[in-house]
Amino acid sequence: MGQLTSGERSLGAAILIIMVILGIAMAAAGRADTMGVHGAIVLFYSLGLLVLLMSGSFGAEPDPARFTRYYDDPIKVGVGLTLAWAIFGMFIGVWAASQLAWPALNFDTSWASFGRIRPAHTNGVIFGFGGNALITTSYHVVQRTSRARLAGQFSPWFVLFGFNLFCLIAVSGYFLGVTQSKEYAEAEWYADIWLVIVWVTYLVLYVRTLAQRKEPHIYVANWYYLAFILVVAILHIVNNLAVPISFAHSKSYTIWAGVQDSMVQWWYGHNAVAFFLTAGFLGMLYYYLPKRADRPIFSYRLSILSFWGITFFYMWAGSHHLHYTALPHWVQNLGMTFSVMLLVPSWASAGNALLTLNGAWHKVRDDATLRFIMMAAFFYGLSTFEGSFLAIRPVNSLSHYTDWTVGHVHSGALGWVAMITFGSLYTLVPAIWKRERMYSDTLVEVHFWLALIGTLIYVFAMWNSGIIQGLMWRTYSPDNTLVYSFVDSLVEMYPYYIARAFGGLLFLLGAIVASYNVWMTVRLPRVVSDDSREDLPLGAGQSDHVAHPVAE
Repeated sequence: MGQLTSGERSLGAAILIIMVILGIAMAAAGRADTMGVHGAIVLFYSLGLLVLLMSGSFGAEPDPARFTRYYDDPIKVGVGLTLAWAIFGMFIGVWAASQLAWPALNFDTSWASFGRIRPAHTNGVIFGFGGNALITTSYHVVQRTSRARLAGQFSPWFVLFGFNLFCLIAVSGYFLGVTQSKEYAEAEWYADIWLVIVWVTYLVLYVRTLAQRKEPHIYVANWYYLAFILVVAILHIVNNLAVPISFAHSKSYTIWAGVQDSMVQWWYGHNAVAFFLTAGFLGMLYYYLPKRADRPIFSYRLSILSFWGITFFYMWAGSHHLHYTALPHWVQNLGMTFSVMLLVPSWASAGNALLTLNGAWHKVRDDATLRFIMMAAFFYGLSTFEGSFLAIRPVNSLSHYTDWTVGHVHSGALGWVAMITFGSLYTLVPAIWKRERMYSDTLVEVHFWLALIGTLIYVFAMWNSGIIQGLMWRTYSPDNTLVYSFVDSLVEMYPYYIARAFGGLLFLLGAIVASYNVWMTVRLPRVVSDDSREDLPLGAGQSDHVAHPVAE
């Protein structure tokens, strides 16, 4: 709070008071409905932040010299939130996976049923863990590559805490049984409206920061972050257009009907993968890989080519989720064609990353953090190849609705998204807290092997499970009847579901190790550096000494 002026604190207090009033109104109007519970969450969340804000309201005005430094306080809080959501989301994922092997783990309660904890897991990991990681690293990257401080003092906090309020409302709603039944878009209508407000603020903040940059060109990592922010806003608004049954009830109905609803949903769903789980994390890759390897990106032109290829091709690929449905055949063909074409720009980024390591493979051998980033690039290439392959209609006839798709998703989610995130955090944390290195390189090494082994066990179990499922479901006897019942296929899946839960448990343990390592790193004494080489924005007594992350 010490970096906020009295005017900024007053603005924050005014917004939080409005949120308190809104929470009371939601609780009163909703009563026994889920909206009432969410009103209470908004109320107590806002009150907690208001107390925190008011505790520093009578302090001295901040030192004007703060503008000569990067604004890293929101980044530090974002790191903590990222790791907290990682542990929560992955724990729920292990629980959900275990329920498939041991159904009694729902404890005969509705809130703990698989249908409720599964979206809590996906949203906790994608939005809680992934979203906080993207916001946090984007704050770090845009400042360093622009050589300019974030354009606002208050708005970075509004985006960070506002986004986490959305995550809390969404996940708690799933436990309570409220959902729109849209993949990755299950949140209630009022949560969707709140996210639009937060996300537009995020977009304005990011653009304003780029506009006041001291660096002449916009480095490619910012292209990816900006595409992620802008396109996710468009996707979210269009897919979540809905009419609530009343303003005192959480239930709403989408304005889209029938096959149009399915088409819009998977236009959103696959582009959420494209621009939330791909473009944003490619922004991380293009900054933290050159930074950690201490080498320029292999080809700046190739990174631009990849950006425009991904931006154009991904938009048309979503309909491959709807093969063999009522969707018009030509739309299915369109999705299949663009999915196959998408392999080119995707492998361009994966290849660009791996070629950047030419001449630095000895660092990959010795540095587990760099190995996280390298393995993430490998899994990105693997997942994008598999995605293009599974989008082909004859292949999809075998894989669709099976665990093969689950294995594909998690090779990307664990192998690509989580590994690039942890590699980025291990690079970011010592730099932000001014530490020489992480608390324990051995723990980073332990985390790497837990994550890699857990991912491989999970993915190989689901690949085997999915292919067996697909073959059993399409095996006919000579008299043209199914040979195996659905229950027969479940029996065959049992050992693979145990392996899946074990692989997820290893990955969860790795996240816990990472959180401990980060916490102990923060507690290390600060490294006293030479002021002439301090990490400062351009124009703050720093020009030639500012280290640029990459060379063209």
